[in-house]
Amino acid sequence: MQNTTSVHETASQRSGRWDWSALRDLLIVVATLVVVKQSLLPFTYLYAGPASTFSAMAVGSYLLWRRGSGWRDLGLRWPQSWLKTIGLTLLTMAAFIAATQSMQLVADLLFEDVGASGRFDHIEGNLAAYLSIMALVWTHGSFFEELLFRAFVIDHASRFGGGGLRVDLVAAIVSSIFFGYRHYYYQGMHGALISGAGGLAFALLYIWFGRSNILPLVFAHGIFNSLAQTLRFLGIRD
Repeated sequence: MQNTTSVHETASQRSGRWDWSALRDLLIVVATLVVVKQSLLPFTYLYAGPASTFSAMAVGSYLLWRRGSGWRDLGLRWPQSWLKTIGLTLLTMAAFIAATQSMQLVADLLFEDVGASGRFDHIEGNLAAYLSIMALVWTHGSFFEELLFRAFVIDHASRFGGGGLRVDLVAAIVSSIFFGYRHYYYQGMHGALISGAGGLAFALLYIWFGRSNILPLVFAHGIFNSLAQTLRFLGIRD
C-alpha cells in the first residue's frame, strides 16, 4: 500500500533517528546505477552511462511513489519566478567554474588529463550524432544526473543520518565522490577529481537552496554539457 507520509516528514527525521528504509532505497538506486553501467560497458562505451541513469530514474521514481512522494518533493518544481531561477542558474555556473578550475590546478599536478578518451569524437561534423548526443545531454546529462546524484542521493543519505546541516554536508561529500567515480571510466582520475569538485559545488548549492529547487542545477549542467558537445561538433578541441 502506498505510504501517504511525505518523504520530508518521516518520524525518524523529526526525531533525529536513522532512517534505515532511506538507506535501503539509496542502496537500491546506487546498485542500479553501478550494475547497469558495468554490465553494458563491454558492449557500449557511449550508452552504458545513459542506460544506467534511465534505469535508476525508473527505480527511483517507483521507490518515491511507494513512500507517497515524488521528484517534486526533492526540488523538481515549476519556478515561482523565472527571473530568480535564471539568476540562480548563473550563480550555479559561476560556482561550478570556480570549483572545477581550482581542482584542475591540483589534478594537473597529480594525474594525466585524458580528456574524454575519445568517447565523443564521432560527433565532430556529424549532425545526426550531435543531435543524438544533445538529446542525451538534456535528459541523462542534466535532469537525470541532477535528480539522482544531487536530489536523491543527498536527500536519502541525509534522512538515513537523521537530518541536520552536518549530516547534509556529509551527504553532499558522499554524493560528490560517487559523481566523480561515475566519470572515472572515461576521464581517468584527473577528470574524476574535477567532476567531483563540480559535483560538490552543485551539492552545496542544492542544500543552500533548501533542497527544494533543482532547476538551476539542471540548467547549469545542461548548458555546460551543451557547450562542450557543440565545440566537439565544430571541431574545436581546446
